Parts: sequence; C-alpha cells; structure tokens
Amino acid sequence: MSVAFIKEESAETASETLLPDRPISPHPNLVTETGLKALELHLQQAREAFDATSTIEDVNERRRQSAGPLRELRYFAERVRTAQLVPDPASFDVVAFGSTVTFSRDDGRVQKYRIVGEDEADPKAGSISYVSPVARVLMGKSVGDVASVGDQELEILAIS
Repeated sequence: MSVAFIKEESAETASETLLPDRPISPHPNLVTETGLKALELHLQQAREAFDATSTIEDVNERRRQSAGPLRELRYFAERVRTAQLVPDPASFDVVAFGSTVTFSRDDGRVQKYRIVGEDEADPKAGSISYVSPVARVLMGKSVGDVASVGDQELEILAIS
C-alpha cells in the first residue's frame, strides 16, 4: 500500500466527518415552555448518540459515525443556549406568541394554529413559527379583524 493511498483515504474520511453546521436562524430564538423542553430533549438525545460512538474501535469509522450526532449536538446546544422563554399569553384579546388562533380563508377553509418558536413549528400538527408570513400578519390582531397574506384574506374567528 502506498503512502499516497493512505493520505487519500484520510482526506476522504476527513471530508465525511466534517459536516457543516446546521443553519441557525437570524431571528430571536423565542420558545414556549413546551418548545424549550423539546430542545433540551433533542440536546440530550444528540449527546447520547455522540457518546455511543465512543465505543467504536476503528478511528475512521468512529469519526464517520459521530459526525451527524456531533453536528446535532452543536446545533441543539446553541438553540438551548440562545432560547428566550416566552410565557403563555396573559389574555386572549389579541393574537400573540403562544396564542392559538382560528381563522377563515377566502375559499372557506377554517384553520387553527398555535404560534410558536421556529424549532417547535409543525404545521401538520397545528403549530406555525412566529416568523411565518401567516403568523406575522395575525399577531396583534383581534377577533373579527381581517389580515392579508398575498392575495388571500384571513378573518380571525377565535383566539385561545
């Protein structure tokens, strides 16, 4: 085996083990209590997954296997560190971070979403990020108010 082959293999291994960081949003990292707990859980899971790779004997394989968990560990450590816990809204007079808002669209669809932090948002599960276009136009509005998103009008039906 030539030295050139060994160096090439090492360069290949290095490129596999140096994953780029997950992008971090430029927006403030606002979180609900549930969102903060989820971030802490993800951080713990990433730490456990990274720690589990320490038992792999082959150094190159250990680097390959630890790359993903290490990237997740860096991401969630930063998200937990920068998290700004926002208490649940004190009133339901206006749409705010943490509110659940029910609204109707021009086409007759009625939708209901909770406005949460970016990492917690899951539209299929009924939550949207506070920086999403819909949340941005709804925040600060009251029941009966109409807001426009693109060519659609949204009428607020309920806030809870």
